[in-house]
Amino acid sequence: MNKIRSCLHIWLSALALATVLFMPPMAIAHAVLVTSTPAIHETVKGPEISIRMKFNSRIDGAHSRLLLVDSNGKVQTLILVPQKSPDTLGTSGITLGAGAYTIRWQALAADGHITRGEIPFTVR
Repeated sequence: MNKIRSCLHIWLSALALATVLFMPPMAIAHAVLVTSTPAIHETVKGPEISIRMKFNSRIDGAHSRLLLVDSNGKVQTLILVPQKSPDTLGTSGITLGAGAYTIRWQALAADGHITRGEIPFTVR
């Protein structure tokens, strides 16, 4: 009986190891902002700007958002344009006066995790 248990234990251990080794990798990383226009702390020429953000993974554009905060703390929700590729978010045709602004972004990645960040920039 002990021999059977020992063999069964070895077989189950080998099966568990094989499962881990041959299982396809899972997407466990959150979306990370790779590049943005405007870039962090960049000074851009106004008055009309576009915002483009590229991430390291697929983004659910329908459940992500961009907010624009001016130097007085006024928050404006930005309307996202259709995604040109599944790893991007953006908007266009925003008219801004000279001053300091911050883009607050929230992205829902394909792995189901939400990441957030800020991009401060200046319009001249």
